[in-house]
Amino acid sequence: MTILVTGATGNTGRHVVAELLRRGSRVRALTRDPGRAADLLPAGTELAGGTHTEPGSLDAAFDGVTGLHITVTAGVADTGPELVRRAVAAGVERITVLWGGYVGPAEQAVEESGVAWTRLEPQEFMSNALTWAESIRDEGVVREPFDIPSAVVHEGDLGAVAAIAHTEEGHSGRAYNLNGPEALTTGARVALLAGALGREIAFEQIGRERAIERFLREGVSLSDAEYVVGWHADPPPEARIPDGTVDRILGRPARTFADWVREHKDRF
Repeated sequence: MTILVTGATGNTGRHVVAELLRRGSRVRALTRDPGRAADLLPAGTELAGGTHTEPGSLDAAFDGVTGLHITVTAGVADTGPELVRRAVAAGVERITVLWGGYVGPAEQAVEESGVAWTRLEPQEFMSNALTWAESIRDEGVVREPFDIPSAVVHEGDLGAVAAIAHTEEGHSGRAYNLNGPEALTTGARVALLAGALGREIAFEQIGRERAIERFLREGVSLSDAEYVVGWHADPPPEARIPDGTVDRILGRPARTFADWVREHKDRF
């Protein structure tokens, strides 16, 4: 069984690759830059050049593949249906899809593909804290608009769930809400980082408009910026209330934000 992983060098994709390899699967990582990816992914990963936003160019990448992991990004929201159609035509028998925050064309195409599928619905990743790294290093401050609890999930736990969905029975036709074991405000997460780093980190609430302006300066569209900021202003219950899904699937406790901080504190 060979599983093709799209978005393989991203914050979540590299964990999917690692967990599949750990479970004995053959993994082909789809990447725009195989040379760079070789330094980022575990030994034993087969590399395939290409991008999932251009499904017509992926015939070679699909050769011999029986499983597919899709990470839905802005481009894949449009090309997802063709990607799924070509994958199934090439012989893919099982698909996991990391949703883009809602059930859009790509997610719908997976559900209607006629093959075994599992949809992974994480709410907010612990790795989002990496966006604070520069301001923490340079100024000792985190600037965010809201201080609302969120049960952030460890991206490594998502990778483990994806690997299980590909290698064990009982997960076909399921959509899994994935969150972490505790609801933490932004301030609480900043305090955990400060404790691990052994220095003070200020938390400054900047308000909705400044948050949107920050996204616009980074090249994010106004509609996407308003959506992201609006989500953080009022996260759904699925994001705020730990539900234990990760624990049940993995057969162990979901990793905490404190665990994540210990793994990544050198990046701050």
